Amino acid sequence: MASIWEYANPVKFIRTADRLLPWVSGLAALSLGIGLVWGFFFTPEDFRQGSTVKIIYLHVPAALMAINAWLMMLVASLVWIVRRHHVSALAARAAAPVGAVFTLIALVTGAFWGQPMWGTWWAWDPRLTSFLILFLFYLGYMALWEAIETDDTAADLTSILCLVGSVFAVLSRYAVNFWNQGLHQGASVMRAGALAGDTEERVSNVFAVPLFICMAGFALLFVALVLLRTQTEIRARRTRALVARERMA
Repeated sequence: MASIWEYANPVKFIRTADRLLPWVSGLAALSLGIGLVWGFFFTPEDFRQGSTVKIIYLHVPAALMAINAWLMMLVASLVWIVRRHHVSALAARAAAPVGAVFTLIALVTGAFWGQPMWGTWWAWDPRLTSFLILFLFYLGYMALWEAIETDDTAADLTSILCLVGSVFAVLSRYAVNFWNQGLHQGASVMRAGALAGDTEERVSNVFAVPLFICMAGFALLFVALVLLRTQTEIRARRTRALVARERMA
């Protein structure tokens, strides 16, 4: 049985990614197509929120992946710190823009959802605030990579930043549990029963099934984009190394 550490070899990683990308991309497109079409066109309006509730099919999967993307970066950063595998550092770098876009989607869709529900586009709610800070950490992480010329030094410093930012990734997920105040509701997706917004804050199965399909689609899309971007980062690193060697020669 092949060890997972064999994929730290850039050549093996690229070859494996080449085999996986068509399948993962196809499944992502299929899941997103089914989930979004089903959710937007074949689910009823909510008796309280009306058609606004359908923002859930973008907002919830994007918010979930915004957090999980940073946690994936955390794992990859820890692998870099402990094992010094360059592919892991480059995978973390590749995931950052994808996670930042998911976080931005979650913030924007949350504002559009919150305005008719709460009467405001933004509130300094614990979860909203922690998500905003997480987005700023994404921007800072990417800026730090670009600001440092030496790749290994950049990987070291960004890994430390990722460790610090993980606190806000956790807060983004559990802020409602930590603080009772705030407008944002508690967890509702992983429950079956009445619609979100009732006293028990549950999501009806008629909304939950296409939502789970959208969540799977967003997760597959994230994997596909990270595989593709990691390949690009590996090739860019090789190109920089060849250019530096030519200059020295």
